[in-house]
Amino acid sequence: MRVPSTKMQNSFGKYLKYVEAGEEIIVTKSGKDAAKIMPYYNADSVREEQSGYKSSSGWVTYEAFLELTGESEKRFELIDGVIYNLASPSYKHQHVVGELFGTFYNWLKEKKCTPLTSPFDVTFIKEQSNICVVQPDIVVICDKDNLDEKDKYIGTPTLVVEVLSSSTRSKDMLTKLELYKQCDVKEYWIVDPINEHILVYSLEDNEIVNNKTYSKSARQTVQSDVFEGLAADLEEVFA
Repeated sequence: MRVPSTKMQNSFGKYLKYVEAGEEIIVTKSGKDAAKIMPYYNADSVREEQSGYKSSSGWVTYEAFLELTGESEKRFELIDGVIYNLASPSYKHQHVVGELFGTFYNWLKEKKCTPLTSPFDVTFIKEQSNICVVQPDIVVICDKDNLDEKDKYIGTPTLVVEVLSSSTRSKDMLTKLELYKQCDVKEYWIVDPINEHILVYSLEDNEIVNNKTYSKSARQTVQSDVFEGLAADLEEVFA
């Protein structure tokens, strides 16, 4: 992000939030690059494996998040007041997403519900003071009436899929499981490309009512509980 020096001086606190969220800022003077402001990381930390970024005041508001994402080319998520900077996915990650999305698309074709892939913002309103925004790898939405006038989705997907990477494992398995459980998602798939298995959680009333593990080594086919008949061969998913 490039910011004129006068604008930086007048709104330093605002741009400091961007830096805290992992954004590098180039300060310009008379149209030329003059300085760079970048995040500071301890020697023992790895950027994308940190839990997230809070502002100096502790909690990042939804309004501040929208301002950040509106001016940045990077992708971010906001969960319970914490901003997460999304790394670029690997080939294996995207291959798995593509295989699963193809299966979802073909099965749901001409049905009420629609599958979509990231980047696509899903906005959950837990409370007016706690609005969360995430970009799951795949969502299946059955409430398209929750698209607003700008075609933004503020609703609850019926099924969510997250594909793990080394940088998102803890967030996807813990933070997002809790988020989806609290926000009435009915089914959550956690896909592990390294160990070649898929965890399927059935969620209801803020509880995990069932969970199953499907493995490529056992030559299994993952099955959806909420969409009877929706299935994917793990030999093909993890080919």
